Amino acid sequence: MLKSREGEKVPNVTFKTRNNDQWVDVTTSELFDGKTVVVFSLPGAFTPTCSSTHLPRYKELAGVFKDNGVDDIVCISVNDAFVMNEWKKTQDVKNITLIPDGNGAFTEGMGMLVDKNDLGFGKRSWRYSMLVVDGVIKKMFIEPEVDGDPFEVSDAETMLKFINPDALLPKFVALFAKEGCPFCARAKAALKEHGIDYEEIVLSKDVTTRSVRAVTGASTVPQVFVEGQLIGGADELDEYFRLQASAT
Repeated sequence: MLKSREGEKVPNVTFKTRNNDQWVDVTTSELFDGKTVVVFSLPGAFTPTCSSTHLPRYKELAGVFKDNGVDDIVCISVNDAFVMNEWKKTQDVKNITLIPDGNGAFTEGMGMLVDKNDLGFGKRSWRYSMLVVDGVIKKMFIEPEVDGDPFEVSDAETMLKFINPDALLPKFVALFAKEGCPFCARAKAALKEHGIDYEEIVLSKDVTTRSVRAVTGASTVPQVFVEGQLIGGADELDEYFRLQASAT
């Protein structure tokens, strides 16, 4: 049975990482001493749940965690440094520290090293998350020991709720735009001014004005969506922010 390590120090391990094509040793002391750190550990880079949900949601909420006293978010997986660095690139991660536990030393010290031979993975980490304060594990969320790859409690929302049940979640925002469009630049500047992250969908051979018209009913860009609601162009976005301000 996988045991919670709450109240214990994290294992004393040196990780072999790669930075600018050089080997760099990173110790657990460097990662955790004097800091409040959220850790989530998963079976493997590039695997389905890890790539589609687990890492992306921590990435989306990184700013909220920071606003609520978390100094860093660390993702640990029993993969080598080359794999973790490539995964970081494909996931476009800039606000999470990805750590390769290539030999499984940290994961074994946590008591979370499990056998995934049935999948051809060998020894990997069980999926879990934890809050570490100055090197001491304050809280752990360990996935239930059932067949498959359960993903019920180590998610970003569960951890954030533990840290602050009243934390405000960021809104999902997307906008259609095209290169060189001054109105698009204005809309993006307004979103940035209000501290709102967004996904930009740039017009191309695959996403055309016809696509924009089909989705929004308009043939011009930008077209901004907030939480699934069409706001419109740059003028409409300014009005949206004005109304939001007057309502508070």
